[in-house]
Amino acid sequence: MAAGGGGSIADEKAPVAEAFGGHLEAAEMTEAEEEHSGGGGVKSRLSGLLWHGGSAYDAWFSCASNQVAQVLLTLPYSFAQLGMLSGVLFQLFYGLLGSWTAYLISILYLEYRTRREREKAADFRNHVIQWFEVLDGLLGRHWRNAGLAFNCTFLLFGSVIQLIGCASNIYYVNDRLDKRTWTYVFGACCATTVFIPSFHNYRVWSFLGLVMTTYTAWYMAVASLVHGQVEGVQHSGPTRIVLYFTGATNILYTFGGHAVTVEIMHAMWRPQKFKAIYLLATLYVLTLTLPSAAASYWAFGDELLTHSNALALLPRTPFRDAAVVLMLIHQFITFGFACTPLYFVWEKLIGLHDCRSLCKRAAARLPVVVPIWFLAIIFPFFGPINSAVGSLLVSFTVYIIPALAHMVTFRSPQSRENAVERPPRFAGGWTGAYVINSFVVAWVLVVGFGFGGWASITNFVQQVNTFGLFAKCYQCPPHLTAAPPAAFMPPPHQWPRRPPCHRRRRRSMPPASSSLRCQPRFRLRLRRR
Repeated sequence: MAAGGGGSIADEKAPVAEAFGGHLEAAEMTEAEEEHSGGGGVKSRLSGLLWHGGSAYDAWFSCASNQVAQVLLTLPYSFAQLGMLSGVLFQLFYGLLGSWTAYLISILYLEYRTRREREKAADFRNHVIQWFEVLDGLLGRHWRNAGLAFNCTFLLFGSVIQLIGCASNIYYVNDRLDKRTWTYVFGACCATTVFIPSFHNYRVWSFLGLVMTTYTAWYMAVASLVHGQVEGVQHSGPTRIVLYFTGATNILYTFGGHAVTVEIMHAMWRPQKFKAIYLLATLYVLTLTLPSAAASYWAFGDELLTHSNALALLPRTPFRDAAVVLMLIHQFITFGFACTPLYFVWEKLIGLHDCRSLCKRAAARLPVVVPIWFLAIIFPFFGPINSAVGSLLVSFTVYIIPALAHMVTFRSPQSRENAVERPPRFAGGWTGAYVINSFVVAWVLVVGFGFGGWASITNFVQQVNTFGLFAKCYQCPPHLTAAPPAAFMPPPHQWPRRPPCHRRRRRSMPPASSSLRCQPRFRLRLRRR
């Protein structure tokens, strides 16, 4: 995606092999590289194949797998809000916008790392570089604080969204438990991601996650076409400006998954190769999101406005259950993607980032999962929460801040002349890069954060007023959340019969509470005697 010169990085040929958070020493790194090239025993080869990933292919799988997960199920909901044409155009537009800002993040990472290694000021074999540290090294502590706040908050709510998606999906396979209870269950399951050291160890998980998402996306497309249009289907979107910008910000969120770009690059053996990887990952993701969302909207139309999870409208079949289960596994993987940078920040805060003990670091990471678990129970609004996070957090984290940081970093002629990576020629060089960055900042600030923030917050507040906080079963069918059986009135033919009137042997008059039907029979008996 870029032409020009990638500067030398001291250990670019050394795989960043980590033994639970601590990078290996130089000798161990050389040994790991030899094993990767073909040496070592069968166990080492198998471990390298499944566990130690640092190639450009691993980075591509990580970017594509992290970019599309539960949001795949909410894009038909966005199409119902936007309409077919606007939905397609916004996906293409934000896909290109996200690829450009991911490219900017990669350039800033290379610039920061090269400067630090030239100064011999840091040894990154025992340290994972993160986005806020790049901003700190290039622009100062104020940029670091802003990047840290937005990035951590976005990743926190990104993990919350994955947890909410798990509960929403499994409910359509097993509705014996409500969605809130399923959130408890999957919160405990997702907590096991504390045992995954870093993005370097996501090789097999990224591959499997992308395969699972591919199946789910094409199942949605084919199943919708086979199902056909429902009776009286209507495609009236867009109908309200609030819904229109809510759907647009959900797509902004979809292609804003590059908040973990720096961590993925740091796990690569040669980070210079990352420049075009995110664009290639986005192109593949578009082959999944466009057909599935368009086919679902064609089949169900405006019904999607009240079903933010498209799987809820598809008939239950073994294929749908398989899609749900595979998506659950992928959401578990994506939860780890979003949480791992938070684990790193927490480790650095408490001083355990360089610790080699697996048990200590796993135990230290657990407190990070607790607030995620709690927030997923408070705000179970699958779909609307995506738009709120997209407008308020994604807009700054991965669009506005990277574009501004690139302009400020290379504002002087000397910095542009000594830049490790120059902007590509097809983008117009430095002038073209500044024009594109200015457009990104203005567009996302006005449309994404301004109109999108207003629309998504309005929609989010409406969900809170309708369902309330701590909603037990968000958007569940009414018959599954009816009153308990004790309040059920049986039909008339099941009513208990009136007990028969017993004859009284006493000669006294019947009490006033006796039935009228008994009194004539009692009087007749007295007359016979």
